[in-house]
Amino acid sequence: MFLVVLNLGITFFLFLWAPRAKIPTLPDQTSGHVWAHGTVREGVRNLPLWWLLFSGAMFLAGFTYLVLYPGFGSHKGILGWTSHGELARDEAINNAKMDELLERFRQYPIEQLANDPAALQMGGRLFVDNCAACHGRGGYGNVKVGAPNLIDDDWLYGGTGADILASIHDGRSGLMPPWASLGEDNVKNLAQYVLSLSDSPHDAAKAAAGKPLFTTCAACHGAEGKGNPALGAPNLTDHVWLHGGKLEDIEHSIGGGRQGAMPPWNKRLTNDQIRVLAAYVYHLSHQGDAAAGQGHAKR
Repeated sequence: MFLVVLNLGITFFLFLWAPRAKIPTLPDQTSGHVWAHGTVREGVRNLPLWWLLFSGAMFLAGFTYLVLYPGFGSHKGILGWTSHGELARDEAINNAKMDELLERFRQYPIEQLANDPAALQMGGRLFVDNCAACHGRGGYGNVKVGAPNLIDDDWLYGGTGADILASIHDGRSGLMPPWASLGEDNVKNLAQYVLSLSDSPHDAAKAAAGKPLFTTCAACHGAEGKGNPALGAPNLTDHVWLHGGKLEDIEHSIGGGRQGAMPPWNKRLTNDQIRVLAAYVYHLSHQGDAAAGQGHAKR
């Protein structure tokens, strides 16, 4: 602040002194300095009145600012303004608006809240801030980290509003143990059988050899491979793959196992925010419902 005031004082002194300074000039009102063999000469003219008035107004504004606001030593400013006070007032206004909005949101179940434009706008921002790092900004998931696609209607732990709310609030932890102990050939045969469950291209002979081995997997994935939401065991009969559906991906999943964890967000977000976020995630997987309904109406 000392440097600011010093600079302001020096420039104000120059502003007052410069218009009165006497600069030696030649009869043609030039200083005698020439360039380009005399083609360009330095003229000496008084500053225009508009420039003097404008600069004077800027100095007046600067001095007035130091009087009105804090910053000049221990001077608190005659307006009593502080950045903390302004922040507190803005937060109070924002919280009042937010409380009114959240009170309305609490009256709806998550499935209905997923159709509220204001809730979706808020949920979209919460999703970008908290979920996009793993699931992607558009919610399409990330095979590399095992983050599920939230746009489809395939759910590891159930896709109702209550299921999604529980996943966000409490987090999820999934573990598939490695089955390398079965032997390399058995792992390959079992991978072929898993491919056959979804009618994907596979080696029928190896799939037949791997079928008896699937009893090891049925405890979690079910005898028909349709999964188990209570355990987070994926459905193996569709074409949705959490860690990739290529043969080498499946062989790696069986032989090396997989482990995934979604952290609980109840320490970072409020219950109201989690409900709005759950409604947004529910909306992501049901965007086609509205379009289908409109198509029905048109027909």
